[in-house]
Amino acid sequence: MQMHNSAGYEHSRFKQLVAEAWILFRIQLSNIREQWALIFILASLFPFTTLMFLKFFTVNPTDEIMIRIITGNMLFALIIMGLNAMAQDIAWQKHQGHFTYYASLPIAKVNFVIANLIRGALMSFPSFFILMFIGQWIYDIKFHYSFALLPVMLLSIMSVVGFGVLLGFWSPNMQLTNMLVQALMMIVGFMTPVMVEMSQLPAVLQAFSYLLPTTYAAEALRELLTVGWTSSVATNTLILFVFTVVSYLLILKKIHWRMES
Repeated sequence: MQMHNSAGYEHSRFKQLVAEAWILFRIQLSNIREQWALIFILASLFPFTTLMFLKFFTVNPTDEIMIRIITGNMLFALIIMGLNAMAQDIAWQKHQGHFTYYASLPIAKVNFVIANLIRGALMSFPSFFILMFIGQWIYDIKFHYSFALLPVMLLSIMSVVGFGVLLGFWSPNMQLTNMLVQALMMIVGFMTPVMVEMSQLPAVLQAFSYLLPTTYAAEALRELLTVGWTSSVATNTLILFVFTVVSYLLILKKIHWRMES
């Protein structure tokens, strides 16, 4: 009888968690419902112009260079939305006292975190995919597609979004957060192995690059889109999974419903 009651409680608790997560996700989605077109345009504009500029600037590029340019701009779009926009948005909610509203609700923090992660992923997906297809068309290059592309893309997006959400929850003040994410956007986009080779970077930036999920996402995407699934892609995918889990655990540790005085 006790085991039956325990199983029933666990089932009821699971249903409650799912319902909470769904409601919180809808609340987060409503924040971008009326601005999704603008978000999509702004997220794609900078990477698209960079993609076109490099198309005009490079003369007879090799396939390796073209793939590096395309995947680099895919990740640049992800950095803009998953890292920059998410960090600033959550930091703004934090410092405006919006978390106090969520603190008054009978919800688990884990569901609030999951809702924000999913929202960040949905904001990042469109420009990520569009730039992949536009880049392939502009450079007249054929990618190698496989089902493995889905988990690699998902983990690439979630690992970067997790980093952005973590920065938002950590934010000590809006001014510092804005400056930090703007600087990180440019450093990660142009001074790590996203658009350039690791060997071209100075030793300090090489060491810094290993601390970022974008390094492993770029390498995994480049190899997967050219030759398919390999042991190197598997290793980088596993590392992205670790980045995603670690960022999620750190977010749970850093999140505070109320502002500290």
